[in-house]
This record gives sequence, C-alpha cells and structure tokens, in this order.
Amino acid sequence: MTSTPTSHGSRPETRFLLVSALFFTVSAAITVVSCASMSRMGEMPMAGGWTMSMVWSRMPQQTWLDAAASFLGMWITMMVAMMLPSLVPALRRYRQAVGIAGEKNIDRLTALVGAGYFCIWIVVGPIVFALGVAVTAFEMEWPALGHAVPIAAGIMVVIAGLWQFTQWKARCLGCCRDTRERNRMVTNEVATAWRDGMRLGLDCATSCANLMAILLVIGIMDLRAMAVITSAITVERLVPNLRLETSRGSGHAGELVAHAIGAVVVAAGVVLLARATTLI
Repeated sequence: MTSTPTSHGSRPETRFLLVSALFFTVSAAITVVSCASMSRMGEMPMAGGWTMSMVWSRMPQQTWLDAAASFLGMWITMMVAMMLPSLVPALRRYRQAVGIAGEKNIDRLTALVGAGYFCIWIVVGPIVFALGVAVTAFEMEWPALGHAVPIAAGIMVVIAGLWQFTQWKARCLGCCRDTRERNRMVTNEVATAWRDGMRLGLDCATSCANLMAILLVIGIMDLRAMAVITSAITVERLVPNLRLETSRGSGHAGELVAHAIGAVVVAAGVVLLARATTLI
C-alpha cells in the first residue's frame, strides 16, 4: 500500500528528467550541426596567422537583420545545450519546494522558471552578436592590429582564469548555487515563477561570464572549447552542492573547485601567449 504514492510521485519526476534529456539531446544535436555547417564555410585568414569565424559576417544576399536572427537562433540552442546540465538540478530543487508547498501544477511552474532563465540568455545573444560584429569590423579596418589579436586573446584567457580567484566570482557563484532561500519562499504565482527564473538566469550569466568570454575568444563555434566550458560551468556549480548537502556550513569545496578551474584556465592562457609570441 505504501508503494503506490511513491510510484505516483515518481512519475512527474521521471517525466521531468526525460523532457530535460530530450531538450538537451535536441539542442546539442542542432548545435553540432550548426558548428559543422559553419566549419564547411571556412574561416577568414587574418593578419597575424589566425582566422576569423564567419559567424560574425553576413552571407551573400543576407541582410544584417537576417544574420542577427540566424545567430540568435544558433545562440539559443547552444545555451540550452550548455546550461541545462547545471540548470536541471536547480529546477529539481524548485519542483521539490513547490511540491512541499502543496502546488499541483508543478510542470507549468517549472516551465515558467526555465523560460525566465533562458530569457536572460536570449537578451545576452544580441549583445554578443553586436560586440562580435563590431570587433570584426574594427580588425578588418585596421589589419595591422591583427598581429596583436592572438596575444590579446591569451591575455583575456589569463584574466578570465584569475577572475576565478576573486571574491566577486565567489559571491556570484554563491548566489547561483544557493537556491534554498528562494525555494523556502516559493509560491504558486505565475509571475513569481517567471521572476525566479529570470533571477536565476541573471545569477548564472553573471557567475559564468568570465568562462563564456573564453569561448568567445577561442572560437564560439569550437565544439571542443564548448564542451570544456560546459563541463567547467557544470562542475563549479554541482560539486559544491554535493558537499553542502552532506557537510553543512562548509564553503571550502566551492572555493577549491573554482580555484582549480582558474588554475587550469590561467595555464591555458599562458600556453596561448607562448604560441602567440612565436608568431611575431
């Protein structure tokens, strides 16, 4: 008799995990196809021995509005694939809090939180595109500066790695990881669910801005870089949560993970700088 409620209770959870897995699989597949399509188009050789991705350029017979819309579609699917691994555990905790509060329409509220979360990344997309186009135009107008781009990229990667050691990064990660206070105050209001999702998305975008900057510098359509950045973002959020659940009050695990990632990133930046200096 006691197994029936458990069975019924597990069905929404299973459905949630299956839908999340489906979204991840589809978005990852579309991202891989998009990257392969961009790779077949080739890259533009630039002064200094590096190449510029065509993602920041218009195709023949394409307006800038069309190019921006194409980029935004690619950006959204890429963000779903990259952020879902770290978002799903937060959504699970939200669903548990909503269930404890007695709300029955958990799926709708969860969808609203997820939509609010990705709304933040949708807003970030046009900003990234405008920045990439502006930098590309600047480099095309001043070819002599192309020689400095590989060095600048290495410096930016080093800075992104050092950022992992700052108190700002620690505070941002703390806001992104700790959803307990939010979950205690959860309600069944649609507007509140949407607002909670946007707040979570803003915390997420702020905490991983330095790691996403690495992807933009190395190559936004580089699948290997994308996989590494996704793994880093997921690990620095989920591993400390596992520690906190078993050893309350200890924040050392989060700091160690963030610092370890920072050390690896700094080392990668130094390697990029070493390679760039050999091209001069």
